[in-house]
Amino acid sequence: MTTSSARRKLPVGIQGFAKIRTGGYYYVDKTPWLHQLTQEGSYYFLSRPRRFGKSLLLDTLKELFEANEPLFRGLYIHDRWDWQTRHPVIRLGFGDGVMSSRAALDERIQEMLREAAARLGVCLRNNSIAGRFGELIRRTHEHHGERVVVLIDEYDKPILDNITEPDTARQLREGLKNLYSVLKDADPHLRFCLLTGVSKFSKVSLFSGLNNLNDITLDKPYAPICGYTDEDLDTVFAPELPGLDRQQIRQWYNGYRWGDETTQAVYNPFDVLLLFQKREFRPYWFESATPSFLVNLLAERGLYTPRLEAMETEASLLGRFDVDDIATEALLFQTGYLTIHKVEQPITGYWLYTLGYPNREVESSLNQALLPALGLPRSGRETLTLFRALQAHDLKALETHLKSLFASLPHDWYRNNPIAQYEGHYASVFYSHLAALGLLIRVEDSTHMGRVDMALDFNGHIYLFEFKVVEQLPEGRALQQIKDKGYADKYQGQGKVIHLIGVEFSSEQRQIVAFEVETL
Repeated sequence: MTTSSARRKLPVGIQGFAKIRTGGYYYVDKTPWLHQLTQEGSYYFLSRPRRFGKSLLLDTLKELFEANEPLFRGLYIHDRWDWQTRHPVIRLGFGDGVMSSRAALDERIQEMLREAAARLGVCLRNNSIAGRFGELIRRTHEHHGERVVVLIDEYDKPILDNITEPDTARQLREGLKNLYSVLKDADPHLRFCLLTGVSKFSKVSLFSGLNNLNDITLDKPYAPICGYTDEDLDTVFAPELPGLDRQQIRQWYNGYRWGDETTQAVYNPFDVLLLFQKREFRPYWFESATPSFLVNLLAERGLYTPRLEAMETEASLLGRFDVDDIATEALLFQTGYLTIHKVEQPITGYWLYTLGYPNREVESSLNQALLPALGLPRSGRETLTLFRALQAHDLKALETHLKSLFASLPHDWYRNNPIAQYEGHYASVFYSHLAALGLLIRVEDSTHMGRVDMALDFNGHIYLFEFKVVEQLPEGRALQQIKDKGYADKYQGQGKVIHLIGVEFSSEQRQIVAFEVETL
């Protein structure tokens, strides 16, 4: 890929391939993956988080199958595609509006089928949704003389919009199942089919019988099919980089992986484009539409927040998502709040995934959103006090601040909130309060003698924290463990000041009862 020297327009919010290619916008060539898709198979499913370029991907496929050759000049696929064959395309999308009933969903589907029929020049005689969709595919094939391409965008959005109302969500799921089931018997008339969305609903619940649907979500060859790579930023977007810290861009926004640790990581395009436009590091993607139900669900399940940095899960849990069975791991992974850090196969056929935050934006923003669920106020005053203490490396001020923080948790909150009964509540409060600042934190950081509970690297100082609950162990054990285990050894020689901090909580007093420090 060649480096661009002239600045072009940033395609913020633009999902039309033709507009990008003819309007003087930057474009990252995704046609190598589209060429591979179209040559290797016919029926695909792809899951990616919101604002990851799925709609643009589908629009590119639409223009490709409709043989709009001028749009692809200079791209990888141009000399590898048959521009003499033009396939009719049926494109359905559920990205617009919110449908809160089965009747509203059915009406929207009927509208889309009517619009598609009019555009493709066919007349539909059936009345039912399934009947009309099947008829649309069959008559389009007959009318145009070429097999049909079906592209479905945001296939799951009607369900996700109502996920907190299970009865409604089930009704909408059945309505969508009624539509998608048509694809099973339409094979003679179909050239290609791709469904995209955020979540991966089980085949039993939504794609019953559609056994030929190839899920490429975790296929390593297709990992970069959406999003931007480091190479894309350094070549296509090279004119936008001057004046921005390249390493900060990587730490803040890179890190999404759909495959093992060797898979190329990608950036969310929404973040990158807004960074280049506004020239400021902000949580653009997180602030665009983080669902409140996600935060509420994590609170209800008493999630130990330090675990989010390294959450182990089986492959079966990672792909399990349905109205009545939402696995925490699947929800966080599919919505983009966690990504794959490592993949192992300890025994043949058994896959183990380690998930973690993709980048600093998500880690700091999600923990900030979780603070009220942990009983902490979300006001900036506490965050500013914490920052000032760390900035000055004032450990006494840090101790005073953290004790004040725990003392501020209302007693009613402990009675009414299930997470308060969770053993790791104190460490969750501690970790999330620090992580909300966007600091470089490692949880259970490995050393040659074991794992220290939390390591913080900030402004030339390293802080090593060990947490204990005094009702479970004698007092004075936290700091001693750091010393006995030699947790600081791996950090020696970096030229940084190292602080060993033993923090001991009392579950009865609901407070930090010991905050012992030793500086090396």
